[in-house]
Order: sequence, then structure tokens, then C-alpha cells
Amino acid sequence: MKYDTVIIGAGLSGLAAAIRLAHFGGKVAVLERHYRVGGLNSFYRKDRRDFDVGLHAMTNYAPHGPKSAPFQKLLRQLRLREEEFSLVPQTQSRIVFPGVTLPFGNGIESLTASVADRFPSQADNFRRLVEEVLAHDELNLANRWSSARQRVAATLTDPLLVDMLFLPLMYYGSADEEDMDFTQFVVMMKAVFCEGFCRPAGGMRPVLDRLLARCEEAGVEIHLRTGVASVEVADGKVTGVVTDAGDRIGCDAVLSSAGNVETARFCPASVADGEASPRAGRMSFMESIHVMKAPVADEATIVFFNRTDRLRYRKPDALIDLDSGVVCMPGNFAYTADRPAPAEADRTVRITSIADPDRWRTLEGDAYADAKERMGIEQRTAASFAVPAVGGDVVYHDIFTPRTVERFTGHVNGAVYGSPDKRRDGKTGVRGLSLIGTDQGFLGIVGSMLSGISIANQLMTERK
Repeated sequence: MKYDTVIIGAGLSGLAAAIRLAHFGGKVAVLERHYRVGGLNSFYRKDRRDFDVGLHAMTNYAPHGPKSAPFQKLLRQLRLREEEFSLVPQTQSRIVFPGVTLPFGNGIESLTASVADRFPSQADNFRRLVEEVLAHDELNLANRWSSARQRVAATLTDPLLVDMLFLPLMYYGSADEEDMDFTQFVVMMKAVFCEGFCRPAGGMRPVLDRLLARCEEAGVEIHLRTGVASVEVADGKVTGVVTDAGDRIGCDAVLSSAGNVETARFCPASVADGEASPRAGRMSFMESIHVMKAPVADEATIVFFNRTDRLRYRKPDALIDLDSGVVCMPGNFAYTADRPAPAEADRTVRITSIADPDRWRTLEGDAYADAKERMGIEQRTAASFAVPAVGGDVVYHDIFTPRTVERFTGHVNGAVYGSPDKRRDGKTGVRGLSLIGTDQGFLGIVGSMLSGISIANQLMTERK
């Protein structure tokens, strides 16, 4: 078998890259180790209930927005229509610290008003920060890492406000501990605050179904239960891949969504000469899904909370960090008659906490199961600081740990946002081998697809 391009991983970046390359007439194969596409943003059915994996919300909500808006760009590049995503916007979300709450909705005007109300002395500073964010070109692939903490603190002089802004942006997109790259801060600031949250009315399944349909229409071959064991390299250039089953597949290029560290391990040791070894990510999470006995008595869509005066975003010295977290209530999006809420959505709560992959890795059998149950209870107790309704009676729950993430994505340490060492141009030490997805630097549902698209476009330009 010989292809123009082999794509490792059928997550959102892989599917988007495949569709885009096929538009240029390329022969494309997508290899996925698991039995279902979607990666970190898939779905599953358990005990007669349907659940999304990972999805709290889509960011970059810009319905009928300008052509430059990320979501609109995605639609054009994949030849999709906005209606095919069936999006519903958030109602209102909030950031909660002891004694201070910042509510926000879609569009930067909402957060700007909240900052002016809660932090009047910072109102002008915040507007200057927004101007700086809007002026920054986050798509410039030549951008290098710089401390967002330092850049933001140079404009905002209240440490509490700085922490409150960083809480949702870090939880939804930082592979770094205690800080994040300024370009990534800009990406997340625009995605979360300047544009905002939405959700596919039917969850991830119809979105993935539409992407699979586009793949089929474009002639993309998708091979499930087909993991990659190694990437073949000759004279510094990709020549093919070898699957877990030992089959060789020839190709001229490989796009890998496996991650920076993980992709390096696919390659012969000799090709890494002269290349700095990427660091494995340390930031992983535990997430629990709870179906409550009664509808959730809270109007917020997503609540980001911190129970102490200062934010700590790093691998904890415990199974999970109970001082901060995220509570998503999927029933509180603005559903309509033609875009109705999924079954049990009004009784469903998702809670996310930072977790230590090393401690979870040491547990086996009953000890692992017991720890999940215990941490699920403690997690709900902590979250009730900001959302009292999560302390109610639960009729069903399911829990995911860093081990779950590592098993289903292959990310070392279950690092949801991959390595802190991003490669914005996607380039590796091997000609024809590029990164897409998390470690190329674009995160989130929209960002992942744009990552696949941008590197696919770059590949096609290089082939001309």
C-alpha cells in the first residue's frame, strides 16, 4: 500500500487534515488505534446512557461572524455549513474566588462590564489588555514562548484579577504549570472571552458523523483498530509507517496527532540527533460525570472555581487538587425547539480537577476503583463551594482519571494538553513528518481542526 499522506490518529485534527488534503486530490489514509474516532472529543454509551468524552463546550462561538473568525475559517476550509454543527450558545458562566464572582457571557463586552463592576480600579487596564490581545497575531507560526503571567501583570496590577482570568484559560488550554505561553493566552482569551462558549445540540456524535461523511465523500480511507508502532525514515525523510500488526504502509508524508513526545518515540533514535528532546506534559485531570436525581438548581453553563485566594495550577501533591476546578452543566445551554437538549441534560453535571498521573498510576484493582469513588465524593464536596446543587442526590456517575486519558489517547502521563514544547510550524527533525493537534499548539475543538487544516495547507504548499 502506498499513500501520499498517512495521518496518525482520527481525532479532530486528523479528520480535518484528511479532509483538507483530499480536497487537493491526495490519497490519504488515517490510522486510529481505537475502535472509534474523535480522540479526546468522542462519545460513548454506558448503562443505556450516552455521554460525550471531554466536551464541556466548544469555544470560538461566532455565528455568522467575520470571515477571519476561526470557526468561519474552519467551515470554509472543510466545505461545511454552520447549520451542520447545530450549535447552541451558553447562557452565562462565572469565575468564583472567595468573596468575588466574575460572571461572563459570549462576547468580550460581558467580561469587560463585570471587571469594571468588581474591579473598578482595573477597568482601564483591562481594556488595554484586550487591545493588546486583539492586536497580537496568534497565527504567526514564528511566535516563540513568552510568559503570559509577566505580560499580563505588566498591564493588570491586581493579582486577584490576574488569577481569575487565568483560571479558565489554563484549565481549558495550558500544558505549562503556573504559567502559559502568551500566544496561547491570546488564543484562549479570544476563544473563551472575546467569542465564547457553545455546544453542539446533539453532542459530539453528529459532529463526528458529519466529519466522517466528508471523509467518505472525499475518498479518505480510515482504518480503525490500526495503531502505529513506528515511522520509517531513510536519509532523513519519511518513507512509511509500520503498524502494531507489523504491516508496512508506504507514504510520502506523515501527519501525527499523537503528540510531540509520542511521535519522537515512533522514530529511529538516529533521527533525533541534534534535536532537543521534548518534555512530557505533567498536567492531567480527573473528570466525573454525575446524573443528579433532580434538575440542577443553577443557571450557569460553566463555573470555574478556586477556593483559596491565589490560583495554583500545577501537578498536585495528591490524587487530585480540591482547591480549584470546573463545573459544567450541559443542560444550561440555550437550547431551542429545533435544537433540543439531550436526554437528562438538565440533571447532568461534569466536574474537572487537576490530577497527579503518577499517584493514579500506582493504584491497581480495588484500590484504583476505591480511589475513584472516594475522589468523586470529595470532588463534589469541593465543587459545592461554587455550585451548591452538586451536593444533591446522584443516581448515576462515571469517572475518568489520567490513566483513562493515557489509555485512549496515548498521551504520556495522560497529559490532556500534551507537551509544554509546542511546534507551531509542525516541523520535526524528519522531513515529511509533521505534528498536528495538541502539540502543534492549537487547542480545543475548533483549534484542533484548524491545526490539521493549517498543517495540511502547509504540506500542499511545499509539494507545489
